[in-house]
Amino acid sequence: MACAAYALDQATKVWAVANLAPGESKPLLGDLLQLTLTRNPGAAFSTATGATQVLSVVAIVAFVTVIVVSRRIASPLWAVGLGSLLAGISGNLTDRLLRAPGPFRGHVIDFLQLPHWPIFNVADICIDIAAGVIILQAIRGIGLDGERQPAEAEA
Repeated sequence: MACAAYALDQATKVWAVANLAPGESKPLLGDLLQLTLTRNPGAAFSTATGATQVLSVVAIVAFVTVIVVSRRIASPLWAVGLGSLLAGISGNLTDRLLRAPGPFRGHVIDFLQLPHWPIFNVADICIDIAAGVIILQAIRGIGLDGERQPAEAEA
């Protein structure tokens, strides 16, 4: 799943760069979803735009952490969550490593725009899905092994 989501992210970014002019909006679903190409040097909501190199290193650490943690997964839902997270991290990290203005400084390609929301990409969707699954599993008390974790004893 992670490989397919990563491939979709990269393919849609290549398509966006080839077919959209920066800043120009094209309706995809009327006013609900527009295609608007931007290059984002920062993180979500264009925060930390001056820290692209730091964000690149953080993404590498996150990538390695997900790979290490994923070796312990025995739950299908955790696999979906961490697979989505891996795809999202990898998609945006690829941009930071391979796109202009250069390695560890590359700008992330964003092109999907909802009303009153920052422009985003497929990797961002994957990260949001991962967050939802991880929160759900935590609320349910399900560990990576698929077993319900015992509740903490209340003091």
